[in-house]
Amino acid sequence: MNEIEHLENIQNVMNIDSSRPAITTALTHGVCRFLTERAFTPLREFKLATKRRADVAGIDAEGRFTLVEIKSSTADFRADNKWHDYLAHGDFFYFAVDASFPLELLPADHGILIADRYSATLYREASETPMNGNRRRHQLLRFARQAGGRLERFVDPGV
Repeated sequence: MNEIEHLENIQNVMNIDSSRPAITTALTHGVCRFLTERAFTPLREFKLATKRRADVAGIDAEGRFTLVEIKSSTADFRADNKWHDYLAHGDFFYFAVDASFPLELLPADHGILIADRYSATLYREASETPMNGNRRRHQLLRFARQAGGRLERFVDPGV
């Protein structure tokens, strides 16, 4: 299936609970698979140094960060402006929405992913805005420690 057919069929694939948390979880699965396919290692609910939490962060082999803000509905988008705080913490920034989301609401200067629970399709590429080198170093350590901590809690739930 090509990307256009995928976009046309996404609505049929979204046979999930229509509650906001269920939609967010489904979109997050698709976004993480998309990042993995593009050679980024994803981490869900990534805590930034600002104490904000990015829905998904991904890091590539060059140490570049992609941050993805999942929007489950137009109400979610309108009610939450924290995403502005994330921009300095990534080289690329995307919004991920489902196929029914009115894309004209999203800012024109950021990337867009159309996602479902199985995958995501690139609708608009994010422009690269390189992070500050010192922030990148600290964030690489933060990413590694959070990922390692989660793995250890998975392997040994008693930790």
